[in-house]
Parts: sequence; C-alpha cells; structure tokens
Amino acid sequence: MKSEIREMLEKVERGEISADEALLKIKKQPFEDLGYAKVDLHRGVRQGAAEVIYGAGKTVGQIEGIVDSMLKNGVETVLVTRITQEEADGLSQKFTVEYNKDARAGVIGKMPAPDGIGKIVVATGGTSDIPVAEEAALTAEVHGNEVVRLYDVGVAGLHRLLAHLDEIMSASVIIAIAGMEGALASVIGGLADCPVIAVPTSVGYGASFEGLSALLSMLNSCASGVSVVNIDNGFGAGYLAGMINHMEAKK
Repeated sequence: MKSEIREMLEKVERGEISADEALLKIKKQPFEDLGYAKVDLHRGVRQGAAEVIYGAGKTVGQIEGIVDSMLKNGVETVLVTRITQEEADGLSQKFTVEYNKDARAGVIGKMPAPDGIGKIVVATGGTSDIPVAEEAALTAEVHGNEVVRLYDVGVAGLHRLLAHLDEIMSASVIIAIAGMEGALASVIGGLADCPVIAVPTSVGYGASFEGLSALLSMLNSCASGVSVVNIDNGFGAGYLAGMINHMEAKK
C-alpha cells in the first residue's frame, strides 16, 4: 500500500504536479484540533491508511465534525465503527452512509478497488460470530482487500470447514473467529500456509467467561503462525490482515 507522500513524489516525477504543489501538501497541519478530538491527518502518510473513527461513546455531532475534517483533507473513504442504526441515520442527514447492521459500522465515501496481493478469508465457528466477522470483513474491504467469507464452519462439524480447502489453501491471510472453546483457529492454523489471525468472541455459555476461554485457547494454540487479537476485536483483525495483504518487499 503506497503512502500518500510516495504517490505525490511519483506525480512530481511524472510531471503531473509541481514540486511546490507537493511541498504544500506535505506541509499541511498534521492534525486538526476540534476541541473534542484531534483528527490525525497524517495517519495515511505514516501508516498507509487513514484514521478510522471509533463511534462508541461519541455523539452524532462529534462524529460529523471528525468526518467533515477528514473529507475536506482528502480522505476518500471514512470508516465509522461501533455505531447503531439510529446513529447511522443521524449521520445520513449530512452524508451518504452505507450502514452494515451486522458489523455495526458505516462507510462514508467510495469503496476502494481491491489492490492487495491476494485474498483474505474470514471464517467463523458459528452464525453467532457473524457480527464480529462482518466488522473484520468490512474493515478489510475498506482498506482495499478482496474478502472471502466462510461462515458457520466450526469444529462441531469439521466437514463444513474441509469443504472449503481450496479457499483456505489459496488465501494470503485468514481471520479465524470463534467463541466457545475457540478451537477453529488451531484447526485452520494446521491447514493453512499463510498467517492466521485468531479472534475470540464473547459467544458461549457460562464457563466461556464472555470470551476469555476462547482467548486463552487461541493464545495456547499449538499451530504455528497463529496470532491473536482481543475479544470481539473484528476491526483489529481486519486492519492487521489488510496490512499483511499489502506487504511489499523493502529494498
């Protein structure tokens, strides 16, 4: 994933913009202070992707202000996570919002075309894990990745997962999402030749301790190449998978 500065330098090299124009863009204020938020305008320069708005705990007015700041500073796609339908409806009074009810997230602006090196597979143990999976999948798609969804392929019916070996074997990154005992990550880790990002969910009966059992199982996975994010952190998994899927050799 090319940084904004690299893209500007390439435009200068091709004669599409002048050196002075590029310098002006680089010199722009690195953040905008809105009082209630300091919007990081150089996130894309440093990390290759713009800031994502965590909507929980913010008012619609605060989210609107942050979105306004990002759009006027050249961000083409804004992802707002953990918002309700009502909050999305409020934002829709000012912006065009594509709301994903399962993911509890909204997208403002155009979705980028996939430009990663391969496909990201998002797999869940059960249907109850889909909200976390959709947050991961949408996050990956917003950051320019092609996503393949494999839902309800948990170890209670292993044949369901084995029916998708082609997708598993051809993935560049796999996100394995499961609650209960969280065994799906280990099984996929033992089949795949790519990085596996495990996401424990707070799905399960009492002794699952709201995802803690799955978290500990995934952390203790005997399969190599499995890393773990926090409970229900679909966003973190989708973002990390997108970074892996855009890795380029550094000279």
